[in-house]
Amino acid sequence: MADSKVNTDMVTLTRFIVEQGRKCGATGELTNLLNSIGTAVKAIATNVRRAGIVNLYGLAGSSNTTGDDQKKLDVLSNELFINMVRSSYSSCMMVSEENESAIEIESEKQGKYIVTFDPLDGSSNIDCLVSIGTIFGIYRKPRPGTVTEKDALQNGRQMVAAGYALYGSATVIVLATDASVDMFMLDPSVGEFVLTDRNIKIKAKGKIFSINEGYAKYWDEAMTEYVKRKKFPQDGSSPYGARYIGSMVADVHRTLVYGGVFAYPATSKSPKGKLRLLYEAAPMSYIVEKAGGRATSGTGDILDIVPDTIHQRVPIIIGSKEDVEEYISVVKQFQK
Repeated sequence: MADSKVNTDMVTLTRFIVEQGRKCGATGELTNLLNSIGTAVKAIATNVRRAGIVNLYGLAGSSNTTGDDQKKLDVLSNELFINMVRSSYSSCMMVSEENESAIEIESEKQGKYIVTFDPLDGSSNIDCLVSIGTIFGIYRKPRPGTVTEKDALQNGRQMVAAGYALYGSATVIVLATDASVDMFMLDPSVGEFVLTDRNIKIKAKGKIFSINEGYAKYWDEAMTEYVKRKKFPQDGSSPYGARYIGSMVADVHRTLVYGGVFAYPATSKSPKGKLRLLYEAAPMSYIVEKAGGRATSGTGDILDIVPDTIHQRVPIIIGSKEDVEEYISVVKQFQK
């Protein structure tokens, strides 16, 4: 007789993807791609946990296309992700934070999807063991013929799936499709991601705000007023708690689970924002919106922005719908 504490009918990430594909009559190409991404995440998670032992901490001696110093784990994670997606035979092009140009896959290995990704988000925190993650978005190739970098310049509403992996006290993948947002936790005993939270929904309003207040002197009037309202509510209610990790995946994951708002706004030093649209802001916005939240740049929804370049930056305020809409109303007050 089986131990009642052991799940003998677990829903793995692979099983979940196959079942969802069957429901909508899919060809299996997206299933192959997501399985390959899951394998890449397992490999990255293993190296993150062994980094100190195998000397993967520290800088790689170079910087990426957006000017950030590359860590050794950045480079390794990027290579792992690229190779696994390439071997899925499901993608025709990739856009990575770590590569200046889009990566076209060999014609004999091409599929119909374009994958954008940040292989190791929050990597400045690697050496101090703060939670870091991987972010990805998946788009369809928009037209027949030879794929070009312009094919990746799609707004976020064209995504067919998006997700992130969080390497923290446990390794999890949060996957969003048009149907739902679901979370899978890596079970080391079987080496598989197992479904732990189905159809995740974010609270309509939270109690936590997450922003780097060290840059407060560079904020515009709207952001300054918005944060003031969170700390000193006008209706006399309890102030919001402040939480800021400095790793987008970790901060957004907490926001998704507990509700509230995460912001990386434009500043006088970075008027176009700091986070990249294609492989950070758009995938995270897709996930949060599918969970019932909202994401804005302050001037419009993140998912409506069509990028001009693959490494375009954008301000972002993301989280519980009512909290984000409060920010939008503050912005409109200062535009009058």
